[in-house]
Amino acid sequence: MNHSKRILLSAASMAAATAIILSGCSSDTESGDADSADSGLTSVTLQLQWVAQAQFAGYYAAVDQGYYEDEGLDVTIAEGGGDIVPIDALASGDADYAISWVPKVLGSIEQGTNVTNVAQIFERSGTTQISFKDAGIESAADLDGKNVGSWGYGNEWELFAGMQQAGVDTTDGITLVQQAFDMNGFLAGDIDAAQAMTYNEYAQVLETVNPETGELYTADDLNVIDWNEEGTAMLQDAIWADTEKLEDDEDYAAQTVAFIKASIKGWAYVRDNAEESATIVTAAGSTLGTSHQLWMANEVNKLIWPSTNGVGVIDESAWAQTVAIALDTQNETGTTIITEEPPATAYSNEYVEQAIAELEEEGVDVMGTDFAALTVTLEEGGN
Repeated sequence: MNHSKRILLSAASMAAATAIILSGCSSDTESGDADSADSGLTSVTLQLQWVAQAQFAGYYAAVDQGYYEDEGLDVTIAEGGGDIVPIDALASGDADYAISWVPKVLGSIEQGTNVTNVAQIFERSGTTQISFKDAGIESAADLDGKNVGSWGYGNEWELFAGMQQAGVDTTDGITLVQQAFDMNGFLAGDIDAAQAMTYNEYAQVLETVNPETGELYTADDLNVIDWNEEGTAMLQDAIWADTEKLEDDEDYAAQTVAFIKASIKGWAYVRDNAEESATIVTAAGSTLGTSHQLWMANEVNKLIWPSTNGVGVIDESAWAQTVAIALDTQNETGTTIITEEPPATAYSNEYVEQAIAELEEEGVDVMGTDFAALTVTLEEGGN
C-alpha cells in the first residue's frame, strides 16, 4: 500500500538518474505541496543522513503504510549524501526534521545550531571495528601498532575513545588509514582493522568470495570489536527538531508528537515485517541488493528492539556517556567534539513520551520485548 509517497533524490542519486526523472523533481514537489493543501494534510520534509536504505526503513514504512497520513502529515523523505549535512538542512528551514548521530550534532550545537533530539530511535551503536582472525585483534588494546581504518567525518569517535580507554597512543601508536566508505582497502590487506557498521560494511565482507576457499567469507573468519561491549558506544540515529519552533510554535510542537508517533509505528512495522520493509525501501529507490537490504533491516532492528524504556526515549546514562566521550576524547588532530556541556535543550523526552502514550492507548507495542531477529542468508554481492 502506498500513500502519496514522494522521495527527493540525493546528489549522488541524481547523477545516476535519467534526465526525465531529474527534470520532474521540482514539479513533483510543487504539485505535492498543492496536493497536501487540497487534502488538508500538513507538508513535512524529513532529511536523512544518507541515501535510501533500510537504515531508515521505519520512515519509508510509515510513508508506505499511511501512518503519517493518519496523523495529518504528508511527509517527503529527502535523501542525504556526502555533501549534505542533515542538521544544516534543518537549521536553514529546508527540512522540518532530520536524522543524524548525536556526536555529530553536539558539535553543531556548540557552534550555535539550535536543535533538539526529540526521539533517540537507535538505542544501541552499530559501529564496529573488524579484522581477520589471523591478525589477532580481539580488543581495542590489540589495535596498538596496527593499520587502523577510519572514515573520519565525525564517525571516528567511538574508535578513538575505545583505543584511548585501552591505553593505545592514538598519536603515534597506530597507523591511521583514511578508509573509504567501502571495504576494498580491508579486503586488499591495506587495513588491519576496519570500521564497519553491523548493518552495512560488515555484510559487505560476508558477501565477498574468499579467494583461498572459493566460498563467501563467514563470521568465523573475522574478529569484531563491538563498542557497546567496550563501553565507548555513542548514540546514533535520532530525530532532531528545531528548538525555537518547539518552544514558540504550538502547532510545530503538536506536529512533532504526531511525526514521532507515526515514525515509531513505522519502526514497529519494520520489526514485525522485515522482509516487506526491505522491499518497501527498494521500491523507494535503494540500489542495494535483495539479501543485503534484508540483512540491513534485520540488523537495524537489533539496534532498536527490544527497547529499554520505549523506542525513542533518550536514556540519561547513554546520553551522559556520549557527552563524556565528546568532551574527553581526542581524534587524530588532537581536538574534541565539544569543549563544554551541551545545553539542556539538546534533548527532550517530552514529545516522544507523549507519542508513546498515544501509541500504547492504540495497542501498539513500543517495547518489542519478544523481538526475535531473523537469520538472513547473504548472497554474493548482496544480491
